[in-house]
Amino acid sequence: MEALRVLELYSGIGGMHYALKESGISAQVVAAVDINTTANKIYKHNFPDTPLWNKTIEGIPLDDFNKLCFDMILMSPPCQPFTRLGLQGDVADSRTKSFLFVLDLLPRLCKLPDYILMENVKGFESSSARDRLVQTLMDCGYTFQEFMISPTSVGIPNSRLRYFLIAKICAENSCIQTGAKGCVFSHVPRSPLPSLSSVLRSDSPCTGQPAEEKNSAHVLYKRETPSDAQRKTNQNKNPSVQQIQDFLQPQMNVDMERYLLQPKTLLRYASILDIVQPQSRRSVCFTKGYGRYVEGTGSVLQCCMDHEVSSVFTNLDQLSEQEKLQKLLKLNLRYFTPREVANLMGFPQSFCFPEDISIIQQYRALGNSLNILVVATLLQLMCSEHFGHTEGEEQFSVS
Repeated sequence: MEALRVLELYSGIGGMHYALKESGISAQVVAAVDINTTANKIYKHNFPDTPLWNKTIEGIPLDDFNKLCFDMILMSPPCQPFTRLGLQGDVADSRTKSFLFVLDLLPRLCKLPDYILMENVKGFESSSARDRLVQTLMDCGYTFQEFMISPTSVGIPNSRLRYFLIAKICAENSCIQTGAKGCVFSHVPRSPLPSLSSVLRSDSPCTGQPAEEKNSAHVLYKRETPSDAQRKTNQNKNPSVQQIQDFLQPQMNVDMERYLLQPKTLLRYASILDIVQPQSRRSVCFTKGYGRYVEGTGSVLQCCMDHEVSSVFTNLDQLSEQEKLQKLLKLNLRYFTPREVANLMGFPQSFCFPEDISIIQQYRALGNSLNILVVATLLQLMCSEHFGHTEGEEQFSVS
């Protein structure tokens, strides 16, 4: 089969490009587009032969897109307008402008791309931007499927729940221009990979108890309730998910001392740390603030297993500051290295950072990227000859 020509929008550090390689699909990225200087430097370092356009998407003329003659669009638009912790400005947020431009551009292309894959944060599925995306795809004659997926669905011990959409054009519409209509399906076709489908559709964020229940629940240690502890225990017993130790760097290859949590960090934030061990089968989402901020930015690793976390934190608040610190230091807690975070996100060993990219910049770049194995799996599904068949259809709504 002739290699697919792929346009990579919001290319970042190349997560979509790596996913394309991982999928085994015969394809060539004919252009990558991003305006982040640091991300572009990392991308160019790893994909020196790929044309990289340091331009705003809405600043690229239609003719330039048409000249690329691409068969597939991969994109991960800015998530800030949709994240639950943000202002949720949706289509009114200026950072959504380029995505709306893409939706306006799509029906005006000389040739509609055969495939589209998009990733965004949880929250996008209930946005007006999502409604516009779906309407555009329907108007252009695409069949599509939507997912909420976390890497645990493909055996990775990391929670990173994200919205995904995969779309495929009906053959008779591939050369129809403005106003293309026809083979339109607002439903979701049955997946050709039942085992994968059943796992992905059942995946959901592990939120534990409702906030109001947690406030009144008995706290075992740190800020964990019995429900929190049981949830983590259950996650760690899931044999379909790999252990953290499978993703760690060999100790002799890096100076781990530089990643140890500092005393002032331990004293101030100990009660909110998400602590995992090498044998754990879980970790929380790594964000762009990892290494700079503590709360909600990612898990930390317990390197000394001589002490139980529960024993260290029991009655900790009753101790003096010095006594408290001595107990906490027994756990030998450290941050995951950027290489280890990259491993948990599915980046191959060939991926690396330029020497002048600081550790904080590395964390930030990774936190803005995506899980490669999840995307690779969806690419295989999207390009399957079964995807888009109308037989055995079933309704599905994003939740």
